[in-house]
Amino acid sequence: MAYVIKRYSNRKLYDVQESRYVTLDELEGMIRDGKEISVVDAATGEDLTPVTLAQIILGSERNRRATLPPAFLHQLIKHGEAWQEFFQKSLRSSLEGILTSQRAADRVFREWAARAGLVPSGERTARGEKTREAAPEMERLRDEVAALQEKLKTLEQRLSRKKKR
Repeated sequence: MAYVIKRYSNRKLYDVQESRYVTLDELEGMIRDGKEISVVDAATGEDLTPVTLAQIILGSERNRRATLPPAFLHQLIKHGEAWQEFFQKSLRSSLEGILTSQRAADRVFREWAARAGLVPSGERTARGEKTREAAPEMERLRDEVAALQEKLKTLEQRLSRKKKR
């Protein structure tokens, strides 16, 4: 579950779980520690997570902690939302490639271990059952990614409508 951070009209960020105000640097630390955050407008409930994450990235740029090449930033501005679709497709195919490679490596390792006699036959069956048990988890993760992509698309549409105004 995401950590809920409320953003007030005075731009202060309030950590609801710990009942305290936080800074963008503290949010960056939370994210680096593996926490997922969700930033919402305290008055309207609007999701401000993408804007806040962008502020964190820009703050890192300002402090030279994570320098993005100027050419990349120019292209990002020049091509607007078109880069997002490209990035999503690239990321999706990269993740699928990683998962495929990992599955193949696991299969090869299991075969090698079985040939070497390192895995008793009972363990081979248990591992096969674990693989079948992992299938629903993979399906759940695919559904979650699809939901996040849909949410991103909705946010992109809202952003483009605001730009048109």
